[in-house]
Amino acid sequence: MSPDVLNQLIPSEGETFSKERENPVVVSRITVRGSPEGLALPQLVAARAEEFPEALAVATEDETLTYAQLNARANQLAHYLQDLGVGPGVFTGVYIDRSWQFVLAALAVMKAGGAYVPLDPAYPSERLAHMLRNAHVPVLVTRGPLLATMPRGPWRTVDLDAEQARISDFSEDAPFCAHSASDPAYLIYTSGSTGQPKGVPIKHANLSNLIAWHIQAFEVTASDGASQVAGLGFDAAVWEIWPYLTAGASLHIADEVTRKSPEKLRDWLVARQITICFAPTPIAEFLITMEWPGETRLRRLLTGGDVLRKHPRPNLPFAVFNNYGPAECTIVSTSTRIAAEADAASLPSIGAPTKNTLVYILDEDLGPVPEGSGGEIYIGGAQVADGYLNQPELTAEKFLHNPFSNEWGSRLYKTGDLGRWRSDGKIDFLGRVDDQVKIRGQRIEPDEIAAWLNRHPAVRSSVVIAREDNRGEKKLVAYVVLDKCTEPSRSGLQEFLSPHLPGYMVPATFVRLQEIPLTANGKINRVCLPAPTEANTIGEKQAPAPKTNVEKQVEEIVASLLRLKQVGRNDNFFLLGGHSLLGTQVITRARGAFGVELPLRTIFEFPTIAGLAAQVEKLLGQN
Repeated sequence: MSPDVLNQLIPSEGETFSKERENPVVVSRITVRGSPEGLALPQLVAARAEEFPEALAVATEDETLTYAQLNARANQLAHYLQDLGVGPGVFTGVYIDRSWQFVLAALAVMKAGGAYVPLDPAYPSERLAHMLRNAHVPVLVTRGPLLATMPRGPWRTVDLDAEQARISDFSEDAPFCAHSASDPAYLIYTSGSTGQPKGVPIKHANLSNLIAWHIQAFEVTASDGASQVAGLGFDAAVWEIWPYLTAGASLHIADEVTRKSPEKLRDWLVARQITICFAPTPIAEFLITMEWPGETRLRRLLTGGDVLRKHPRPNLPFAVFNNYGPAECTIVSTSTRIAAEADAASLPSIGAPTKNTLVYILDEDLGPVPEGSGGEIYIGGAQVADGYLNQPELTAEKFLHNPFSNEWGSRLYKTGDLGRWRSDGKIDFLGRVDDQVKIRGQRIEPDEIAAWLNRHPAVRSSVVIAREDNRGEKKLVAYVVLDKCTEPSRSGLQEFLSPHLPGYMVPATFVRLQEIPLTANGKINRVCLPAPTEANTIGEKQAPAPKTNVEKQVEEIVASLLRLKQVGRNDNFFLLGGHSLLGTQVITRARGAFGVELPLRTIFEFPTIAGLAAQVEKLLGQN
């Protein structure tokens, strides 16, 4: 890394730490030096390409890009996008699956001056179309294989496969673009309570501060190899990519099966000689309690997205860091290293504020609470976004003037999370003020699910909450008041929601109510919502029973893991509440029961009893 660029990432002298008892707030100050407008991410990647042209930049299972290739091809695409009108302040969709093409396209959008909008192809088309319309996206970058599922609209589509020859005619030199710190770098969508996701534009200044902190905090160098495992709709994917490509490290993209299996991910990390990895909390909890081989090069395991409930086992070959932060504050606001089994009776802390971040824990009157007392977490500083896209009322509600700062324009983001200061300057996470939940790392607004559920012709009203099952796992439960003339089946309700919501937002359980319980002041009384029982849960009209002995055995395996009395042969494992971690156990038990080796992807491709049993019978017939 050249001295000039390195100087941009080094904190200035005079870093301070203070915590006043009457005003509990941690303040960390650094000045990010460089151009007057702040760091420009595309220029930092270009500097790495100049320094290390033949160094590995991005790798998948089958393909690789050097820094020179990544930079040159991104420049060509950026020129092309500029000709189509992409420039500062223009939101540009990137509808590409997890691949080097996604990284290249996102970088090209920023080189052109625009802000990229990650669009996960796994999301329902209607949800994606809303994002595109809400952001007034004029250009959508995609690839040929995804054209059939791409949302239709007035945007100009750029097919990287079909238009590659035209794109390659453009110059490999960087396009002219005067980046400003106040220009948006990307737009991320989070779950919204109105029935539609809400967009959060993140500026270059916000992202640059995160990158500078990350490189310093985790000691990132050009010799590091980092992983990319998060879904592209999850803001952690932003964190997984750009700090490493601005530092000259290599980025390795795990395949879909590997990223969802703790065992396969561990083996992949070892084989790829990854040194820094982010893993969503549910996966990380497995990784930090596993045995690891001695040749492991991993030195930093980062996690976040949900409540970490486990401490690392002793003698792991890497350090474990727990991180916390909302998308509205550029992904990470607090961070800490978690000691092995320290204070095992309590949950791991979410840590202390990151560089240039202000954290306040306040009561209902916006007064600071004493150390050890609970209050709502408010976040200020360099990483706080300006607000929500095209939602001024919600912005005014969540992004407040900072009464503790004399700096003009200083804002606080009202997180809705509860926490308390510890004596060591770190924070304990205590839950949510409202009803927003996180399940397996995914942020969910239950009211968004209820908003869609209420559109079902048989549903008069509904409320959705997260409940813990007898394994301590959170699951979405929908409570519905139905029209007296008809009662839909569970699968019918799920099929109604599936075109509008990602799979992780479709409830596994629907409870029938005569009326929604209310408090004295007319609010929903969630405390009085009954636990699901066999009597009050909506089931299937006539769920077909397993037909063969293999189907019966598979049904017993699935029913046992999901703690259900029975499962129909056409029931979807994931819509019944299953997830990737339980899916690995299905495969393991099937191996023991039938003596066949099913690939993990089988549970995703054939998630019903009938489909899974057919794959088992196929393998048995080959033996």
